[in-house]
Amino acid sequence: MPDQNLNKTLLTEDDVTEAVLKKLKEGQQESEGVTDYPILEFDDHALDLLCTGVHETLLYSDVKASGGKVYAFLKRLFDIIASALALLVLLIPLGIVCLLIYIEDKGNPIFSQVRLTEDGRPFRMYKLRSMCMDAEAKFAQVQKENKSDGLAFKSDDDPRITKIGKFIRKTSIDELPQFWNVLKGDMSLIGPRPPLPREVVLYTPEQMNRLLVKGGLSCICQTEGRSDMEFDKWVESDIRYIKTRSIGLDISLMFKTAAAVIMRKGAK
Repeated sequence: MPDQNLNKTLLTEDDVTEAVLKKLKEGQQESEGVTDYPILEFDDHALDLLCTGVHETLLYSDVKASGGKVYAFLKRLFDIIASALALLVLLIPLGIVCLLIYIEDKGNPIFSQVRLTEDGRPFRMYKLRSMCMDAEAKFAQVQKENKSDGLAFKSDDDPRITKIGKFIRKTSIDELPQFWNVLKGDMSLIGPRPPLPREVVLYTPEQMNRLLVKGGLSCICQTEGRSDMEFDKWVESDIRYIKTRSIGLDISLMFKTAAAVIMRKGAK
């Protein structure tokens, strides 16, 4: 990735701390969407510092995740069975969409991106590529167009999105490769959406509670508005899920997610 798109090539602990303090002083995450992320790229050292910081912060969290060993076992068992069946059924449709993506904008139709999950653990999350090949390199140019009221980036007219990309985003087809993440154990079917490192580095301790459990394909936010929900309410809904999660709630959210996708509720 070109150097001009990086705020820093090598990040130190002081760099990460300085970025966090800067945003906390501005109070940007409480009043409006971030339009100038201080760190766009994390090298291995900076990512390790961030993950360690998340882990240490969560040790002092007063939020307790519900669900015991039986719940965890049944949840993982269902994740494996459901994701395996989904990938088997979707194999041919996914292949067709991948071909369409390649025809429109030559390049790998599968996009991967580092995200954080339970306890701040990093992993690569997969998606069908809905943007141009150099989308990450161009992020520095579009970050000021953030329409979100929080740390997650949202734009109604992102120039990086391709024609087929607009369709697969609107229909949530771009998220289907994450069934592979679920099968591998990086994600669960239901859980808070895994955030980007550049977002987590600006989290307050309360917002960091989203990382107390494994991230998922969908959670309460995705059934109640998705892109339309305010960031603070998004965080609040994730913490509410963490405190009350159960097999019954997970099943309910699966059906509500399916309905939200069919109705394209809040999809951008």
